[in-house]
Amino acid sequence: MAKASPAQRRGGRPTQVEAAALHQRLREAAVRIFLENGYDATTMVAIADAAGIAKPTLYARYPDKRAVFLDVIPWAFSRAVPVDADDTVDKKDLRAALIAIGQGALRHALDPDIVQLHRIARTEAHRFPEFALSADSLGWARRQQQVMDLLRQHVAAGAIDVDDIELAAEHFLAMVEVLPARLADFGLYRSRTEERRRLLHAVDLFLRGILPR
Repeated sequence: MAKASPAQRRGGRPTQVEAAALHQRLREAAVRIFLENGYDATTMVAIADAAGIAKPTLYARYPDKRAVFLDVIPWAFSRAVPVDADDTVDKKDLRAALIAIGQGALRHALDPDIVQLHRIARTEAHRFPEFALSADSLGWARRQQQVMDLLRQHVAAGAIDVDDIELAAEHFLAMVEVLPARLADFGLYRSRTEERRRLLHAVDLFLRGILPR
């Protein structure tokens, strides 16, 4: 049997690689349009145009705008929140490791794309209450796990005394990033020097609560 020509293949179903590339392009375009226009002013036509695809192609993947939003915004969060892993930091030095994690948390909280994503998630919380909660937790859960792993290492070594590691990690991140993130929602940013001063204070305060007495 003769092999299909390139022209014939182009007219058939896309390959898995082509389909994945199309899906990513569509998602990136949809996120951009939602952030630029907001949910109400965004249309399926605008998303299709931004992605450079035909409307039927978009509707083949998503039945409506709500389905697009529920897919692409969490996806955008998941891409924007890599766990910071600084291999130059000695994890045996608990203070230095906490500072490194805190710096990563602040970079995430103050990133302009993250600020915009949080903004639209909160604005549309009345339509998607379950989504607003999960959007906030996407980055938080990864960083909390990072802190928990660090604390477990030092508990096992007898260096610190922590009854509830999960709660302690949550409190640490709350001290470090919650207020800067809320200020950023309103376009308010502290200087780098001031953010570092507050980070070091939070780390030292946290350590005083978990070091053996």
